[in-house]
Amino acid sequence: MGITKLAHLIHFDAPASMRSKEIGDYSGKIIALDTSIVVNQFRSALPGHLKLSPLAGLFYRTLAFLEHDIKPVFILDGKPPIQKKAVLEKRAQSTGWSSSQSPNTGSTFKQECLRLLHLMGVPCIKAPGEAEALCAHLVKIGTVNAVASEDMDTLAFGGTVLLRQLNAKRDSEITEYSLPKLLEALQLNYEEFVDLCILLGCDYCDKIGGLGPSRALKLIKEHHTIEGVMEHVNRKTHPIPLNWQYEDARKLFFESPKIDDPVLAWSEPDEEGLVQFLCKEKPLKEERVRGRMKKFRETLLKRRKQREVNEKMGQTRQSRLEDFFPATRKRKAESAAVKESSGRKQSKIK
Repeated sequence: MGITKLAHLIHFDAPASMRSKEIGDYSGKIIALDTSIVVNQFRSALPGHLKLSPLAGLFYRTLAFLEHDIKPVFILDGKPPIQKKAVLEKRAQSTGWSSSQSPNTGSTFKQECLRLLHLMGVPCIKAPGEAEALCAHLVKIGTVNAVASEDMDTLAFGGTVLLRQLNAKRDSEITEYSLPKLLEALQLNYEEFVDLCILLGCDYCDKIGGLGPSRALKLIKEHHTIEGVMEHVNRKTHPIPLNWQYEDARKLFFESPKIDDPVLAWSEPDEEGLVQFLCKEKPLKEERVRGRMKKFRETLLKRRKQREVNEKMGQTRQSRLEDFFPATRKRKAESAAVKESSGRKQSKIK
């Protein structure tokens, strides 16, 4: 779910914090993706008995990112916080996935995703908790350039740059959100913004009844904290949940994941390994996988030739083909002073 109606509020109250982009605008960028959201996009669109479909979708989409010079970093969920239990159970009932299956089923599918991504030569990191929280942390410290997700809670976790609809289609319109610009437009500090997100509705606690986006924003601007809002809100028209755990939700958004800044490494996809996994062990047709890999190699070769032409014409040098898959790459954290300039440059498996 993310944050209820946050995108709606931004559209009307802070349009300057969002802008339309195209996939080519992120060439050369490192993008963190919540693996669960990517996989669930394919799962929700296809019959549940087609178990390969999410893996096939992940395969094709990842290749498309690489063809656009996008360096994807896939983040897997760790142990979900106890505050999210009710939401997870509700989702399981509506989708027939996750909690409704045996624990080993989800674990097996996660291992298959890890294996696929390893064969494709892209880094995959298991988060200590919520994948979205780690994605936000990585862009906040400058390890990645942006987070691609459909969940707006990336912003509540402090992610400075959020991309929605980064679906690898050339003609698709991507929406880029800048957290620094959003805070400026709403005239809120980050702490006030987190409280606003909790008032709007999040995955970690209930919300005050009958409180819409405009009213919630007005109350936070006037009273600055949830505690201040509770003192002044009309409890008859806006009932406050019994034993409301908003402080625990606030703590989850504020806490940084306990993980070392990762060293990110990319390598060329292992075609033979992919054929063995997707076509021998899984029922994907070999000619489709081979054909897609051939197109991938041709695209990279075409890009290399274009870069050589650009270099001869004196244009700014870009990375050569052999530099596209460096052995290692680690980005240092950027200081808070350049977060704003970084913003300008720049579904879950249980």
